[in-house]
Amino acid sequence: MSGAERMLRDVGLRVTRPRLAVMAAVEGHPHADTDTVITAAREELPEVSHQAVYDSLAALTEAGLVRRIQPSGLVARYESRVGDNHHHLVCRACGSIADVDCAVGLAPCLTPSHDHGYVVDEAEVVYWGLCPGCASATTP
Repeated sequence: MSGAERMLRDVGLRVTRPRLAVMAAVEGHPHADTDTVITAAREELPEVSHQAVYDSLAALTEAGLVRRIQPSGLVARYESRVGDNHHHLVCRACGSIADVDCAVGLAPCLTPSHDHGYVVDEAEVVYWGLCPGCASATTP
């Protein structure tokens, strides 16, 4: 049994070829949009339909095996890095995304100034700027 099959079973999901193909696609293409996941999944499973990929992404996200992120103004992206409280760097010019670990402390790495009675278990931070390629292209 592969690691992906074990992970699916551990969260109570049936092991299906589309789910395995989608998991491999997300693993191989961090921060991929749906179109990229579909293309990559079809490299492994050519007959997989758009709907099967969408359904698999939804099931994997709900089960916590895939994380869906959607920085403001961008399409949803998917990543296999789950189970930690990491954040993202987003390029304003090209839309590339990179992971960044928490700056300090344990999850959540940020403490709100007033929690309003909430029990905080996660902090989501998006850093915006220019990636090295875009920054060097704009520097005279």
